[in-house]
Amino acid sequence: MSNIPQKKGVGAIDFFCLGFGAIVGVGWAVAINSWMTSCGGPVPAAVGYLAALIMMIPIALCYCELVPMLPVAGGGMAFSFKAFGDKIAIISGWTAFGAFVAIIPWEAIQITDVLGYLIPGIKAGAPLYNCYGSDIYLVTIIIGTVCSLLLFALNMRGLSAAAFVQKILCFVLVGAGLIGAIAALIGGSMSNLEPIYDVSNPEIYGPGLKEVSHTTIFGGVFAILASAPFFLAGFETIPQGVEEAGGDIKSVGKTVALSVGLACIFYAVLLFCFGFGWPWQEFAGMDRPAAATVFLSMFPGPAGKVLYWMIVIGAIAGLFTTWNGFFMASANLLMGMSRGRLLPAIFKKQNANGIPVPGLIVCLALSLLGPFLGPNLIDSITCFSATAFVVSWAITGWSLVKLRYSHPEIERPYKIPGGIAMGYFAAIISTLVLICMFIPASPFFSGSLAIKMFVGWMIIGLLLYLASIGQRKGLNREQLEEGVFGRLKK
Repeated sequence: MSNIPQKKGVGAIDFFCLGFGAIVGVGWAVAINSWMTSCGGPVPAAVGYLAALIMMIPIALCYCELVPMLPVAGGGMAFSFKAFGDKIAIISGWTAFGAFVAIIPWEAIQITDVLGYLIPGIKAGAPLYNCYGSDIYLVTIIIGTVCSLLLFALNMRGLSAAAFVQKILCFVLVGAGLIGAIAALIGGSMSNLEPIYDVSNPEIYGPGLKEVSHTTIFGGVFAILASAPFFLAGFETIPQGVEEAGGDIKSVGKTVALSVGLACIFYAVLLFCFGFGWPWQEFAGMDRPAAATVFLSMFPGPAGKVLYWMIVIGAIAGLFTTWNGFFMASANLLMGMSRGRLLPAIFKKQNANGIPVPGLIVCLALSLLGPFLGPNLIDSITCFSATAFVVSWAITGWSLVKLRYSHPEIERPYKIPGGIAMGYFAAIISTLVLICMFIPASPFFSGSLAIKMFVGWMIIGLLLYLASIGQRKGLNREQLEEGVFGRLKK
């Protein structure tokens, strides 16, 4: 099989910014103190993200091989379709889509939440209503709605336009994070990292406060893996846009692993530096965005205010890189599933410029939902999305293994180091993490509400799959594959 990518000028650097920006986003600015408390300190949290490399790099390498091998919209769904057929493909695709679209309202919630801390007046007056303990205000709904419409309009112009904006925003967020890390090192002290591990502070931990299930530093290191899949997700946006790749398709595949590896290191460096900059147990209690707020205490006066606003601007840029990255990726994945007759045919429609308009409308609707939900649902949305991502990653790992055996004849522009053994490692480790996410006693446990959300989501996917049964009736596997891989010359 010869793969012929369409030359549309979206190169490897664009794809790297798309993936890295979608991964890093705003989490480092608004959740860094939560990571510290979840793990019992900045050191175990930083080590946890470095340990996450052991899980994430093999998974990313699977994508490095499979993306240039099968460069079509759908990503893991397309890989599993080729390896196992439509039944496994709908599981992979629907879980990935759930993980993707959960991030879209998450970002819509975060933009109103972050701006609410910066401009307290936007949450003034009586709230319209309360949702899961969060007060919902008219102004925050308007802000989230306007931002959602702007991103919809941007993505309606195509991946090239979205990638250009993504590149600019990515440089802003990385620059802000690195300058903040350097400033924290200049103004900090090693003593601020102490105690290296502690989950006994009654002002942080206990009933009504932060609850943790670990009692050792090793448990703290592993605790980050419960949410790490969410905060390290985003590299999947690269395969969703690969049909618009220009240049060397192999380089595009390699950007998957590069974006994941640098994101893990970026998080670990920031955790260490910000923990070094201010006593972490005080930092843990700061208002969000904590990564900016800490500089007001660290550097009283103009310097602290400048750093504060710089981090805030970087955080907002990061928020939009993730929001923007998953907008088009979600629409393309929905289109890929519809091409494979896994979902209703309406979602495979594109306009004259190749834009998957029905999918973008679905993403817009979900994005508009976010401001109506409020920030108290963020943790459960995070864990639901993390669980869904791990399902998709596990299936992708097993797909690489299966395709190595069943289709050795397919051209592979890039073969991962370690060969099939690396594929087995990625598949097994992600499967084990997935199992642990459903075990309440495990430090990886996703939480009861997130599990309920996951089960409900899978039921919706099953119903849509059954509703599309007429499209698959009478077609053999080769005919079904034609819908997904028809753009690849046989």
